[in-house]
Amino acid sequence: MKKLLTALTMLIVLSCSLDDQEQNMHLETLPIDSASMPEYFQEGQTYQIDLNYTKPTTCHSFYDLYYVKDGNTRTVAVINSVLDNTSCETVDLEMEKSFNFVVNNSETYVFKFWQGEDDEGNDIYLTMEIPVQ
Repeated sequence: MKKLLTALTMLIVLSCSLDDQEQNMHLETLPIDSASMPEYFQEGQTYQIDLNYTKPTTCHSFYDLYYVKDGNTRTVAVINSVLDNTSCETVDLEMEKSFNFVVNNSETYVFKFWQGEDDEGNDIYLTMEIPVQ
């Protein structure tokens, strides 16, 4: 058993790559260009919310949605991973992502879709209020 454990440990250690050529990346929040929302919600129903954003380069890839709940307010942004130390081409490609939203109560929901920052560094949002009927 000791020999098997030693052999397995050696195999794991020797199979690890020590190359410094791994691609590093960072996360970047991208502005949402537009969002598709219904005129109203019905309590207990699920709705698909479609978001459009612009992928600026070939080094950008969708990573996740930033989604924060605060009462009946939802703040949403698109997060991309961006490859570092790689030659990237500008593409300005329109992309679409969606998420499902479940209506849990009968009060109006406020959605704040992040659209970037103004000249003073303040966040800009596309704000949509959707009543529940």
